[in-house]
Amino acid sequence: MSASEEGAGMTNGQFNPGARLLLIFGAASLAAVGVGAVVCAAGGVLTGSWARNLAAWLIGALAAAGMAATVRFAVLTVVPWLAVAGLAATFFNPAQDGVHRWVDAGPLHVNVAMVVLPCAAVALAMAADRWTVWVAAFAALVLLVVQPDASQATALAGVIALVAAVRLHNRSTKAAVIVGAGLLAILAWIRPDPLQPVAEVEEIVGMAFGLSPALGGLTLIALIAFVAVPAVLSRSDDRLRLGGRALSLCLALWVVTPMFGAFPIPLVGVGMSPILGAWLGVGLLAALRRRPLP
Repeated sequence: MSASEEGAGMTNGQFNPGARLLLIFGAASLAAVGVGAVVCAAGGVLTGSWARNLAAWLIGALAAAGMAATVRFAVLTVVPWLAVAGLAATFFNPAQDGVHRWVDAGPLHVNVAMVVLPCAAVALAMAADRWTVWVAAFAALVLLVVQPDASQATALAGVIALVAAVRLHNRSTKAAVIVGAGLLAILAWIRPDPLQPVAEVEEIVGMAFGLSPALGGLTLIALIAFVAVPAVLSRSDDRLRLGGRALSLCLALWVVTPMFGAFPIPLVGVGMSPILGAWLGVGLLAALRRRPLP
């Protein structure tokens, strides 16, 4: 295969698995972002708010394509520690009602966990034989409890439990990891969280059903579709399969936990961070799919 064919993501005239993952996730995620934009526009939300989601989708797509073309397996041990560093940075930003979840970057208010956790989920699944990634995963989980962010803590705890169940062979270690992650997630839910929901961020599904049952149904279908893509398209290798499942589980828990608290609904709700984070996770998974694993 020529360099030009590889750069275009082609193998024998067909898209390689990494490019196929990017294209299909791109279509599913754009549908979710588009449905959210329609709901926001119909609900009277300012254009500038939901238009940023479309810009984030494009930026995320370009970043994911760049990752797919350049990233190597060796970065997996670094990715979870980058997540820890990003989460730690939130404590140097002013709290909002006592809650530390964001870092301000100029005019942007970045929910760091939603940017870094998808990549961290893939990295943990793919490099679970390295003890350092487990240390980083639990360090990140502790920071999410302290913030507090029960939604993101639940997502990370779920990924830790999934990867432990599949990749850890010592029963005592497996049980300790799963129980420890579960207890930390419970602690995150117990901690006070005074933040109130914003309709176009945390209640976008309710807005959609309020406008039209059909629009509400489309919103749910769009959410299910973009969540399922990584798991469905990552079946060629045991580690890749687990990486896709871990990413899909992270995204699924993002979608489910807003039913129980004031947490952002990804992609369809207003918010650039989950769009960028989801794309980065898919970009990392696509990079690993298009190269032989060590």
